[in-house]
Amino acid sequence: MSKKVYDPPVMSRAVQIFLPIFILLFCAGVIILGMIRPYERFSALLGIAFMDNMGSSQQATLEIVETDIDTEYSGETYEEGEVVIPAFGEQFAVLNIESADINVPVYWGSNAELLELGAVQTTSSAAPGSGGNAVIDAHVNTFFHDLDKAAVGDEVILYTQYGRFTYEITELISFDHKDHRYVLPTEEETLTLYTCEKQIFGASDTRIGAVCKPTEMLYYNSKEEAE
Repeated sequence: MSKKVYDPPVMSRAVQIFLPIFILLFCAGVIILGMIRPYERFSALLGIAFMDNMGSSQQATLEIVETDIDTEYSGETYEEGEVVIPAFGEQFAVLNIESADINVPVYWGSNAELLELGAVQTTSSAAPGSGGNAVIDAHVNTFFHDLDKAAVGDEVILYTQYGRFTYEITELISFDHKDHRYVLPTEEETLTLYTCEKQIFGASDTRIGAVCKPTEMLYYNSKEEAE
């Protein structure tokens, strides 16, 4: 009598064939996702992910200063006042956009290390309240993750060491990383916010953001007191 040869079920064979492939694809996906953040850091160091090289002095030894910004200041305010230029690496403001759930510290100067701590303002742009274009950016995967939720008409408040400045978003912008028109100086008071466009893999060459115009400018020290 011949012996009956055991024939494995079709499902078992399918599992044996496709399980190793599934495991390989899963591991590859984990590795790719793990490479996204280091790639963005590397891009930032090269000045590719953000326009860090537009006039920002890169100090050999960065001294970071954490500042307690008073966002509930109730003292006397003035319609004209003194603007205080911070030191490179100093937190000088807190940016609030309630509609986009953004409440982030802002540092003076732009480099990879400061971008890990909050939003940054390039030193080549005008200090808020000084009558020019204040340019602030942050990483899209951290502090400006929801910047794309902001809309025209939304309120933006910048609390600084020397005053509270309220703006209204007047324009939503999208531009190539080599297009500098939105970060150039302006004659009128302007606040420009931007970040990278969201992208699953790598870093995008497109920047998105908002142009804001002032609705209320309040200083904590009058010009007469400063003089």
